Amino acid sequence: MNSKSQKAKIRNLIIFCTVALLIGWFGVLVDHALPEQEGEESLGMAIWLIFPLITVIILRSFMGDGWKDAGLLPKFKSNGFWYAIALLIFPAVTGITLLLGFGVGWMDFSSFEIKPYFNIFLSLLLVNIVKNIFEESVWRGYLTVKLLQFKLSDLQLYLIIGLVWGLWHAPYYLVFLPEESMMAVLLVDRISFMVLAVINMVIWTVMFTELYRLTLSIWPVILMHAMEDALINHLVIDGYVQISAGAQIWISPICGIIPNLLYLFIGLWLRQKRLSQSKK
Repeated sequence: MNSKSQKAKIRNLIIFCTVALLIGWFGVLVDHALPEQEGEESLGMAIWLIFPLITVIILRSFMGDGWKDAGLLPKFKSNGFWYAIALLIFPAVTGITLLLGFGVGWMDFSSFEIKPYFNIFLSLLLVNIVKNIFEESVWRGYLTVKLLQFKLSDLQLYLIIGLVWGLWHAPYYLVFLPEESMMAVLLVDRISFMVLAVINMVIWTVMFTELYRLTLSIWPVILMHAMEDALINHLVIDGYVQISAGAQIWISPICGIIPNLLYLFIGLWLRQKRLSQSKK
């Protein structure tokens, strides 16, 4: 990478990160300025969701980043095993978490109904596959790819991606997310919820980053992310599982310490697999 090319890549990364970190707050201002704009269906939230992708399209199409490294090819033939892993990670960890929570008496499944839950799960899965095409084109298909072109340690990579990805969500957790949905997950104030969510995403970044690096395709990560959105959020927020007060921080499938330790372990296992493959 020559000096001119490196400067252009750094410039584009700064532009992207600036937009990602500020656009949600611009959306909040839009909602405050316009009548009847609040919650998860507002114009401000649409701006927050869409503009990182618009920025990536502009940077790739008109500012020298190009499209060759976007990871858009599915590469099914060489990545069949990793597609299976992508689909199984969140169900496996959630299953372990639910069994453990039930075993220690922290979870109540009396409200769980199999047919309604899985009907909604399947519809949410399809919606979230489409949604995460746009999201993973940004976080793995752009930010991760571009940072990999610099001589960063794996830890630096995880922290930068995780913090930018997590802090992009800050306006969502602090403003857009309905209070009742937040309280269904964790009984804390919004700032504490946001801080915990960002930590959560930094941990998940290890897993998401390594799955991308193993496959060089955004599609396994899209499927993994869609599985998470459809499986876990629906389970907790819609009340199919009740978690004892004070136990959420430990065992919640969304943000609990125990499942996050499992996700970190899986991320590090994926990293080890990547390093082993690179030595062959």
